[in-house]
Amino acid sequence: MIIDILSWICLLAGGALGIVGGIGIHRFPDFYSRLHAAGITDTLCAMLILLGLGLQAGWSIAAFKLALIFVFLFFTSPTASHALANAALHTGLKPWLNRDDQVELNSHD
Repeated sequence: MIIDILSWICLLAGGALGIVGGIGIHRFPDFYSRLHAAGITDTLCAMLILLGLGLQAGWSIAAFKLALIFVFLFFTSPTASHALANAALHTGLKPWLNRDDQVELNSHD
């Protein structure tokens, strides 16, 4: 019973983080902040959902496979986000700065 409750808490929290990440992708102003919202919530959302599914599976081969999926996502998701940000920076896409930041940066030049 306790494992089922913990499992559902993890599954619901992971789903909620997925929704929050989607809202962040929609609401944030530029590519870099959207990428940050997607990368952070993607990893944490996947971790919680896979943990919830692993608790439901118990000690089985399915739980082992879920753990392997998590390890794969844990390393590839941040790497993919970094590669996208690096490619965007190299192609000349500048981060969005609000007016106060631009004035402050120009005054130091």
